[in-house]
Amino acid sequence: MTVQKYIHGTSSVNIARSIEEAVAGGRIAAGALLPPVRALAEQLQVAPATVASVYRQLQSRGLLVSEGRRGTRVRPAAPVSLPPDAAIPDGVVNLAAGNPDPALLPPLPSLKTEQRLYGDYLNEPELMALAREQFEADGIRAEYVAVVGGALDGIERVLREHLRPGDRVLVEDPAFTGILDLLNALSLIAVPVPVDDEGVLAQPLRRAAKNAQALIVTPRAQNPTGAAFSPRRARELRAALTAFPELLVIEDDHAGPIAGTPYVSLIDRTRARWAVVRSVSKSLGPDLRLAVMASDAHTHARVDGRQRLGIRWVSHILQNLVVALWRDRKTATHLARASRTYTARRDALIAALAQHGIASHGASGLNVWIPVAEEAAVVQSLMAAGWAVKAGERYRIATPPAIRVTTATLTPADAMRFAADLAGIVRRRGGVTLTV
Repeated sequence: MTVQKYIHGTSSVNIARSIEEAVAGGRIAAGALLPPVRALAEQLQVAPATVASVYRQLQSRGLLVSEGRRGTRVRPAAPVSLPPDAAIPDGVVNLAAGNPDPALLPPLPSLKTEQRLYGDYLNEPELMALAREQFEADGIRAEYVAVVGGALDGIERVLREHLRPGDRVLVEDPAFTGILDLLNALSLIAVPVPVDDEGVLAQPLRRAAKNAQALIVTPRAQNPTGAAFSPRRARELRAALTAFPELLVIEDDHAGPIAGTPYVSLIDRTRARWAVVRSVSKSLGPDLRLAVMASDAHTHARVDGRQRLGIRWVSHILQNLVVALWRDRKTATHLARASRTYTARRDALIAALAQHGIASHGASGLNVWIPVAEEAAVVQSLMAAGWAVKAGERYRIATPPAIRVTTATLTPADAMRFAADLAGIVRRRGGVTLTV
């Protein structure tokens, strides 16, 4: 059955309602291509301007997505309920989960904390002071700091306050699946910008920014590629962004001090709308659902005001745990050791792969990105060999196939075994990017 069968009416209100009802009832599938404006106008015997108005209206409400010359589609279904990851069989080494090494997380202190009541201050003053000190040490303005429930929570709050359905957001390609899923759920359009080991590329960013409202980047430990901004690349990107002073720029520093490289920011004094979100999940522990966020005054006021209407505050128990860890001198030593260990494990895999002529990427963080010809086949073959890794499909928009390997718990000896197994698989199957 064709899509046109379910679209009817002679006014923009009735035509829009018929499309909405057909999508809601499953008669027009998510992602379906709608008829061209003139073709539908001729079918319904209405003016093309009427159909164009319907499409614009439904785009603004997030139901439709315009793809330019490729036409107008129903927005792909938002991930309301994502399928769970498959269980890892016994005896298989889990290099897919993306977790930090539990042995490298600092031990949680015992706390004596007081009960907090409605009307008390929302954020622990000492946490705010420590967060400002850390931001300022990295050259990030910290007049306005908020406490949010993790990196994605902070990013979502900023996006909700500044954007509307149908707005275009520049993202790294490949990008963290959580970012792509979040944009889909908010009815925002992800616009890919290619990435190399030094971060997003300046020329593609400049071209794509002309029609975008926001940019989300990961300055270091980019997931899944491990890219990290070099000072040279950051200068190029800041120069490219000067032509777009109203672009909202969000930086996601999810790995923080264990990324293995210094923080390099794209945000300068001329940027009107911006936010830097710094999570503690990778450095202090994923169960500490807390991040601190520096931003401009307008963004801070919007996020803070909306937060007071919703969750009100992040648990003071969590806030005090983070304060205790950040205050403890042993934590700094612990994090420095973790950063060195993660770097050594990541570098060991990259070196082992290079010995077999296999190219890979991982300048920082906990992951290595390995281009392959057939993701599914390689993932399945590695599983049979005792290794669980992630297929790159859900991370990619326009970039070629690859697999993501989390190296957080991968010892150098295991890295050599993994590289040998992968080399054997790609030799049998063919199709791997070789080092030059």
